[in-house]
Amino acid sequence: MVAFAQQASRFVLVLSVFLRAPSIPLGSASGLIFKTDMTGPITRRDALLRSAALACASMIPAAPVPGIAAPPRLPAGSAEIDRALQAKVSAREIPGVVAMAANEQSVVYEGAFGFRDMATASRMSTDAVFRIASMVKLLTSVAALQLVERGKLKLDEPAGQIDPALGSAQVLAGFDAKGVPQLRPAQQPITLRHLLTHTSGFSYLLWDPNVVRYLRVARHDPALPRMPLMFEPGSRWAYGGGLDRVGRMVEIAGGQSLDRYFGDHITGPLGMNDTGFSLNEKQRARQARLHVREANGKLVPQPFEKPAAPKVFSGGGGIYSTAPDYLTLLQALLSGGSLRGTSILRPETVALMSANQIGDLEAGILKTTNPALSSDVDFFPGVQLRWGLGHMINLDPVPDGRRAGSLTWAGLFNTYYWIDPAMRIAGVIMMQILPFADRHALKAYRQFERGICHAIAPA
Repeated sequence: MVAFAQQASRFVLVLSVFLRAPSIPLGSASGLIFKTDMTGPITRRDALLRSAALACASMIPAAPVPGIAAPPRLPAGSAEIDRALQAKVSAREIPGVVAMAANEQSVVYEGAFGFRDMATASRMSTDAVFRIASMVKLLTSVAALQLVERGKLKLDEPAGQIDPALGSAQVLAGFDAKGVPQLRPAQQPITLRHLLTHTSGFSYLLWDPNVVRYLRVARHDPALPRMPLMFEPGSRWAYGGGLDRVGRMVEIAGGQSLDRYFGDHITGPLGMNDTGFSLNEKQRARQARLHVREANGKLVPQPFEKPAAPKVFSGGGGIYSTAPDYLTLLQALLSGGSLRGTSILRPETVALMSANQIGDLEAGILKTTNPALSSDVDFFPGVQLRWGLGHMINLDPVPDGRRAGSLTWAGLFNTYYWIDPAMRIAGVIMMQILPFADRHALKAYRQFERGICHAIAPA
């Protein structure tokens, strides 16, 4: 995660150990986007926004999106989305935001508002680089399912056959009268399906008081395992570090480090050149700075993390990306696993990812153990939520938003995505704010989603 000022730094340091780091503005309401490359002609939207910049300094033109072909027709309603996101910035409720949406063929909305860095007033742009934290889990899920397609991994065989560290799991049965953890062997093996669906028993301390209580004891007793299961595999859903373990399985079965596997099989083929576990100098110059919301609501810019080349790569967090890059991945999944001649998954595998894999187990609602890092999480109150092989699924339609069967997840620093197979649309919105599920960030996300859904919905 990130080290941030004063007391919050201690919380992030602890979280980084266990999470290992740890989902649109439309242009002018009429016309087409005529974009070629980074030095090509500007869009009609760009020209309008540059003229408007004298009157509204916080609104900036969107940068071209490399690698996305077919000039999209912008749906009506883009101006409404622009105004909503700009209003959040102007009210200083969020520092800056990039939002984009696309169908299978082309981008239908893109916009950047506010600042990458409030301390220096550096303008936000659509090519800004963000820490997307747990949104790497989707990449890890795709990687694992590629290996399932190749016969190197199996969804329902014991994961310990690939990674022996998963072969002798202990389950936390409770605590005795003195607070000593009581452990027992798991009654059934952990499988890749369990890990991908957050039903393995691994749970994050940020949203599980039993993990907090266990670790408080375990750090003084080296005989205790570093992280036991919080429940029997398959019996419950709890958001946790299962995808970190999947990342290790990908490395073992794929014969490469996770960063190289991503580069060779996902990000490289899709042209996602700004997605990775480390940044070069040019990418770092485009990085958006994290802002922490204090109790009084003020946003305080935080120091950038120190540049370092990681030696260990997490399947659950710690990656960088841009909105255009991540949208490319979403487009490929929306299209059934292929985009512009590049295939990353078979259509039947993408369908499997999109199907409820946990039956009647409830998913998606999290109670924080540390409000400095995360608010309570309930993105869709009253909506039934389940989990597929990589995404959260809403079984019911969301009022004024996505249809039933849509797919979504997020990153700790308030980055979010969704895929709506029924409406044939995918969207991504990126900010850099703590705590997670920040009220103002979620409001911006909802306004963006509603604007997109209203704009593309049939009359």
